[in-house]
Order: sequence, then C-alpha cells, then structure tokens
Amino acid sequence: MLYITFLQIPIEEIKKAFKNIKFTYTSIIINFVWTPILAWLLAIVFLGDNPALYIGFIMLMVTPCTDWYLIFTGIAKGNVALSTAILPLNLILQIILLPIYLLIFGGTTEVIELSFLVESILIVLFIPLVLSFLTKMVLRNKQQLRDNLIYNLSVLPIIFLSLAIIAMFASQGQLLLDNLDLMWQITIPILLFFIVNFIVGQRIGRFMKFPISDRTSLSLTTLARNSPIALAIA
Repeated sequence: MLYITFLQIPIEEIKKAFKNIKFTYTSIIINFVWTPILAWLLAIVFLGDNPALYIGFIMLMVTPCTDWYLIFTGIAKGNVALSTAILPLNLILQIILLPIYLLIFGGTTEVIELSFLVESILIVLFIPLVLSFLTKMVLRNKQQLRDNLIYNLSVLPIIFLSLAIIAMFASQGQLLLDNLDLMWQITIPILLFFIVNFIVGQRIGRFMKFPISDRTSLSLTTLARNSPIALAIA
C-alpha cells in the first residue's frame, strides 16, 4: 500500500516547494511545530488516562496527508500545483520526525519502546520509500513505462487500505464494541483538533496575505492526516 503511494509522489520535484518560500515555511511551521504541540495538549487533557489512545491520537495528528488531500484541494478550488509541490517535503519530514515526536510525547507512557519503534519505522516506512526510489531510478529513462506503471497501480492503495481496515476491525472490532465509551472520549479531541487547526490556518493565511486558492491549500495540507502511515505503524 505505502510502496505504491510513495511511487506516485514526485519526490524529485521537492525543489519546487522552495520556489514559494512563504507558503512552504508557513505550512511546515503549522504542520511540524504547531500541530504536534496542539495534538500533545489535546492528548494530555482528554486522553491522559489511556496511554494507547494517547499514542494513537498523536501518531495520527502529527502525520500530514500525502495523497488524497490533493483531490479535496481540487474540489475546493485550491492551488493544486502548490499542494503537489509541498507534498514530497511533508512526506520526508514526517518520516524523519514521527519517531522523534513519539519518543518526546510518548516516551513517558511506557507504551513506546525505542528498539521496536525503530524496527517498525524501518519496515513500514523506509523499505517502501527506498523501493519506490529504486523503481523510479530504474525507470528514469523510460518515462512512458513509468507513467503506465504508476497509472495501473494507482487504484491499488485504496484497495489495500480497505483490506487493512477490514483486518483491523476483524481483529479488534469486538474490543471496540466492548468499549464504546472510548469512541466518545477520542471524538472530542479529534473534533477540537480540526476546528482549532482550521481557524489557525485561515487566520495565518490571511495574515500572510495568501490568495484564497493558496489559503485553501494551506488549510487542507494542515488538516488532512496520513491515516495509512499512522495505521501501519499502530
């Protein structure tokens, strides 16, 4: 699932993100400085007595989306090109910073073990990422073949994600039904996260004098979360 997702991300175009310096550093500060702090504060207030929910919530909220938010950006008439340019940078930074966030915010819960975390990050994220790089290198002079490969594989991540969700509910569904009160417990911080981040993104976008299309892109890149990566690591 992640290999094909990474294969579709134009990593080689990461330099384009730096052409719009103002948008790039604004979205990075919100995504990788403000958002982790907000997620941590909400987790402490609402989930402090449940380490598993605490870790899961932080894991989801510190990983910006790297695929589907482009579809939503187009529907909302945002700047899709700008959102595409920032996407590879979001991917690289979240892979590097996710273990750091988990150790900083989750190290005291006794749920996170460094050796197991490193192993999980390596297997789930770095191997698919490296394989996608190698695939692109092998096909770098065969653009038509590469485009056809990505096009033919592009439908598979959502199928694999659906299978992962089915497997998750098949193995954990009864546990969820036995603890329905946890649904309410985690729904409140999730809703607050999206409401607060939407207001923050819009206010900062206006302060930075971004046009409406760029402000839309900023909101979506700072709101949409990377559930496949969070799910895989969890």
